[in-house]
Amino acid sequence: MSVDIRKVGVIGAGQMGKGVAQVCAAAGYDVALTDLSEDQLVKAVNDIDSGLSRMMERGGMDAARKAEILSRIKTSTEYAPFGDADMVIECAAENESVKRKIFTQLCPVLKPEALIASNTSSISITRLGAATDRPERFIGIHFMNPVPRMQLVELIRGIVTDDDTFEASRGFIGRLGKTVTVSEDFPAFIVNRILLPMINEAVYTLYEGVGSVEAIDTAMKLGANHPMGPLQLADFIGLDTCLSVMQVLHEGLADSKYRPCPLLVKYVEAGWLGRKTQRGFYDYRSGTPVPTR
Repeated sequence: MSVDIRKVGVIGAGQMGKGVAQVCAAAGYDVALTDLSEDQLVKAVNDIDSGLSRMMERGGMDAARKAEILSRIKTSTEYAPFGDADMVIECAAENESVKRKIFTQLCPVLKPEALIASNTSSISITRLGAATDRPERFIGIHFMNPVPRMQLVELIRGIVTDDDTFEASRGFIGRLGKTVTVSEDFPAFIVNRILLPMINEAVYTLYEGVGSVEAIDTAMKLGANHPMGPLQLADFIGLDTCLSVMQVLHEGLADSKYRPCPLLVKYVEAGWLGRKTQRGFYDYRSGTPVPTR
């Protein structure tokens, strides 16, 4: 069954979900965006509106184009609007049991030919696909954060994913104006397999007192020409997500080099998750980021 993708469902209206909804609407797709929280849906639409307004100010679009994009996004706290969706992209928290529960509830609502994609940044696509009634129509489509600005999308097929699903997904990503890189279904895929151990090593460097937050981030920005220091980047990603990916790597590859730094664990236990909670390796409450160590 080949699929002509016209309507896209997005599950989760957090940082990733709202970005995916925006780029799909901008590419001409009708979008159904769902979240458990009505407040989160309102915030997501307001954030998309603000982002498009900033693009208007920079001359990137006019008011008619902005209105057209926003008109394509419909929100709901139910899965019912996915009944006529051609593809549904799950963008929930990086937690396997949460994702599996979503797929169990989602599948009965979908038409038989609909594709399901997960935006997971680390979890096995084969294993997640097995939680659905259509593993051959299940695929990993991993967007980078922030979705509207980042060019790359990782495409990951599970063992059961069929060729039609893969080709339809590749074409879909192309229509979004993104670049595809294909990864095998190994823990954390390509980007996070390389990036997260680097961030974890930066946290170890802090934990062992080799350098302060400021020293480590300055060293990598000016010494390795990175646009953002690793600890600043960890705060942007979310320390809970960083920890989840390291745990997937550590458990999936059984190699001690992927052991999450105890300091990263401590920050997550404290609820210091980075920018989204106003505190992580930096304190953002004053409006100016201040290192916390």
